[in-house]
Amino acid sequence: MTSRTQVLGRDGALPEGADKRRAVEEMFDRVAPGYDRMNRIISLGQDRRWRRRAVSALALAPGARVLDVACGTGDLCDDLAAAGHTAIGLDFSAGMLRQAHTAAPLVRGDALHLPTPGGAFDGVITGFALRNFVDLGAVLDACARALRPGGRFVALDAAVPANPVLRAGNTLWFRGAVPLLGRVLSRDVEAYRYLPKSTAYLPGPSELVAALEAAGFTAVDRTTFMGGSVQLLSGTRS
Repeated sequence: MTSRTQVLGRDGALPEGADKRRAVEEMFDRVAPGYDRMNRIISLGQDRRWRRRAVSALALAPGARVLDVACGTGDLCDDLAAAGHTAIGLDFSAGMLRQAHTAAPLVRGDALHLPTPGGAFDGVITGFALRNFVDLGAVLDACARALRPGGRFVALDAAVPANPVLRAGNTLWFRGAVPLLGRVLSRDVEAYRYLPKSTAYLPGPSELVAALEAAGFTAVDRTTFMGGSVQLLSGTRS
């Protein structure tokens, strides 16, 4: 019997490098069976609307070929299909792919090394995954290579509100209530302690925009909603 890799250190510290990759993969394998239900609860039922907004931000004509990086159980793939696009999902968690409910073709792979020819896609999208990548800059470079010139990149992720009052409410919900819900509903309190804390991996707003520009994206845009708790990043492949 193999020992379980701890997602957080004994002092609550977030893992880095290879430790992060191994711990995050094992964590998503564990939580996969109840992941969709927990998403509905944590987002207060708003996650469907957020995904539709992300698909709309691609601004692609129906029939576009879109890669969903870190596709999880395939929710975004289904939203892409509903918008008339051809979706392909990729995730490195075998547990997530086993729980997938989408009809889109799925591939197990690493976002750092996308198994696709350069320029093969009209769009690349990712939902709530940026903070789980070990090397964000390298992943953005890989996404840019996968896109044709003029292709679109969209990322949906968590954020920390700038307003102090909203930030306090965000902390109370995500750092307090979410781990408790994880303990009761998923029996994996560590995973749901990690997920709120993992926003600390994300660069600040200006650094995120700069990272997309450094990867070769133009017309980069960042918007927030839910009081600044969710952010939507988009850019066009130059």
